[in-house]
Amino acid sequence: MSRIVLGVSGGVAAYKAAFVLRAFTEAGHDVRVVPTPGALHFVGAATFEALSGNPVTTDVWSDVPEVAHVRIGQSADLVVVAPATADLLARAAMGRADDLLTATLLTASCPVVFVPAMHTEMWLHPATQDNVATLRRRGAVVLPPAVGRLTGPDSGPGRLPEPADIAALALVALQQGADALAPDLTGRRVVISAGGTREPLDPVRYLGNRSSGKQGWALARVAAARGAEVVLVAANVDMPAPFGARVVPVGTAEELRAAMLAEAKEADVVVMAAAVADFRPEHAASTKLKKGSAAEPSAVPLVRNPDVLVELVARRAPGQLVVGFAAETGDEDGDVLAHARAKLTRKGCDVLVVNDVSAGQAFGRPDNAAVVLAADGSATEVPHGSKDAVAAGIWATITSQSPRPSQP
Repeated sequence: MSRIVLGVSGGVAAYKAAFVLRAFTEAGHDVRVVPTPGALHFVGAATFEALSGNPVTTDVWSDVPEVAHVRIGQSADLVVVAPATADLLARAAMGRADDLLTATLLTASCPVVFVPAMHTEMWLHPATQDNVATLRRRGAVVLPPAVGRLTGPDSGPGRLPEPADIAALALVALQQGADALAPDLTGRRVVISAGGTREPLDPVRYLGNRSSGKQGWALARVAAARGAEVVLVAANVDMPAPFGARVVPVGTAEELRAAMLAEAKEADVVVMAAAVADFRPEHAASTKLKKGSAAEPSAVPLVRNPDVLVELVARRAPGQLVVGFAAETGDEDGDVLAHARAKLTRKGCDVLVVNDVSAGQAFGRPDNAAVVLAADGSATEVPHGSKDAVAAGIWATITSQSPRPSQP
């Protein structure tokens, strides 16, 4: 069990902190909520105490014998501030210690994750951007805000990401350290495909596969956290869009091909994580095929779909990194890595991420493991963990394949 401090500052998005808290406790962690006085105008202390099972205080004068303003930060394994208002970011950057939360931030030696939420003008203000740069330079993780509806009719960057996104990324920082979410993709445009294509047989039926899109979603979420501009080409994925990603929905392999070729033109990194059908029915019936009818097929002729990854490699722009995925099983002709190395050579991509999908692994599960093969022959094992943790390991390997952009 890890000790997590959840800081909550005084913004209207403070209500989402209760859901972040629940995600942490359901994962088995001990959570101490440290709100600012302003946060309690939005969510009462009783709510945080009931959900965490721990006392809630805002000032340094409570629990004086325990020296709480020092001990809470010293004993934490992770500190997450969600929401982090412009005021909180400014006070943290200045090293202020005028309430229990800012004092805790000064004594914490564990990973610290700030999740900003404020109006767009406040987020874009040079003072806030300077404070964010200062905190990142000191080793803190400052996630980019989501884009969407704010207080009242306003909309734009500044919305707090959804609690599930916050919790998933924060637990990556807990497990792998703050460097797992370093902003090394800032200034990069990343295009990722996810999910599985469906090839229609008639208006009701289709040929498809078992891909849920969860690993692609995690890759998009981690890339956004690391500063990238993310486009997510999603094939039949039934999940809320990850924060920081523009989603392009597609259905068939041909639709995915068209979207990927269009979006990849200006991309720095292209990741083909989707499971694209190799074949499609030669003809799709315009009406439902019924048993016993004259139209009942005795066979379904198939034709090959285009190889999207090979096309992306052939059309890649100078300096563009192309990453493929391979879901493999071993057989009498070779093990998983042998098949994957042959595929890497055949496809011509720079990097191939290999998943062993034998015995029901990977598909639809919340966890995964991978081996990242590079064109230079190197192989990097990404250990078993949550799909966000695996995504962080994959991005760490991918970014080492090309020069990193300058840090903000």
